[in-house]
Amino acid sequence: MSSPYTVLVVDDEQSLTKLFKKELAAPHRIIHTAGSGRQAKDMCRKTQYDIIVLDLRLPDAGGLELLVEFRRRIPDVEVIMITGHGNIDSAVEAMKLGAYDYLTKPFKLDEVEIVVERAWQRVCLQRENRSLKHSQMSVKPPMLVGLSQAVKQIRYLVEKVAPTDVPVLITGDSGVGKDVVAHAIHTSSRRADKPLIIKNCATLQKELSRSELFGHCRGAFTGASESQEGLMTFAHQGTLFLDEIGELPLEVQGSLLRVLESKTYRRVGEKDERHTDIRPLFATNRSLQAEVEAGRFHEALFHRINVFNIHIPSLAERKEDIPLLVEYFLNRLSSGQAVCTVTEGAMRCLLGYTWPGNVRELRNVIERGMILAENGLITEHALPRELLDKGAESQDGLSLESMERMHIERVLHFHSGNRSLASNSLGISRKTLYRKILEYGLE
Repeated sequence: MSSPYTVLVVDDEQSLTKLFKKELAAPHRIIHTAGSGRQAKDMCRKTQYDIIVLDLRLPDAGGLELLVEFRRRIPDVEVIMITGHGNIDSAVEAMKLGAYDYLTKPFKLDEVEIVVERAWQRVCLQRENRSLKHSQMSVKPPMLVGLSQAVKQIRYLVEKVAPTDVPVLITGDSGVGKDVVAHAIHTSSRRADKPLIIKNCATLQKELSRSELFGHCRGAFTGASESQEGLMTFAHQGTLFLDEIGELPLEVQGSLLRVLESKTYRRVGEKDERHTDIRPLFATNRSLQAEVEAGRFHEALFHRINVFNIHIPSLAERKEDIPLLVEYFLNRLSSGQAVCTVTEGAMRCLLGYTWPGNVRELRNVIERGMILAENGLITEHALPRELLDKGAESQDGLSLESMERMHIERVLHFHSGNRSLASNSLGISRKTLYRKILEYGLE
């Protein structure tokens, strides 16, 4: 179930605000009220509202000025103006300034509810479009593939931590699949229907890193010709995954610590604080403890993000997952075409290699092999030369029989025991597969 959206009603008539709060409140809609412009400003500093219903005339503020300020301060907010019969021209002016709609007194509550719901639909559409633009999520999220004890432990940890909002630090060598674990946490969380925003800190320009994370106001620095939102805004109510967190400039780390501790931040050049609601995930291939000792990483930030650690071992430490990963990549990269088959000799080389590039390197090797495959078969000749040389040197005592048994077992598991699909993937008949199942005791 999606989280409820929040509406702020700003009007100095207490009878009207009480009526709104009583009649419009619903399980999917939270109503807050303010009796003055000053109170509304204070409330907007603490809460990021989705919709504001704003009286055109307040005793201490002009509705049009508040409209401009709220739309500048709160991303995606939709403002609905309340006006009397004599203020239609002002209402039209409000529409030109970006108001979603206006309500003329007196009005019926069911009409108000319709306008509010339509405004919420527009907010959702804007956020969806924005998340599609800024999110680096794949159309089809990657899977956490493997049957090794290490992968089972990672799945267990993901299952336990996903429903919470605690920060997670994902560690491991480059290419082990830290982003895959981040996707798994997000898709298993209560924020799964919200944006997953991914940023590799190594790509942040040092001078603009604060602006990219938090946004900036027009004129905040040379070249800031217009205001711009940051990743904190794009990830609001969703998940923000900062990969290679060890690369984040030291001078920005303190600002990130403040976000984690107070859930507030300021855009560059802005005095007012903003509230944010994000689930933070972090990843690194460095030892952050060593970075702290070297003075390159903020110690307090390290302890704040290291609340829950998930370590991903190298592929060389879980070679039993290689056949299943191979099958996964063959299916994922086939693009609807016939799936290639890896020959026994090629699989033996894959199992004997040390994989310094980990899962990412394996994926690249399989993609290359599919291009060079002959008649749907990936042989040793389709593998890189360095893999053949090093793979031949290190077979880890794997016999052809044990390798074949391991591969058939993984393929059967991948296809949930479906023998027709498994035999097609293996490039053998169902009769041969059935004989192998009996031979290896896989029944």
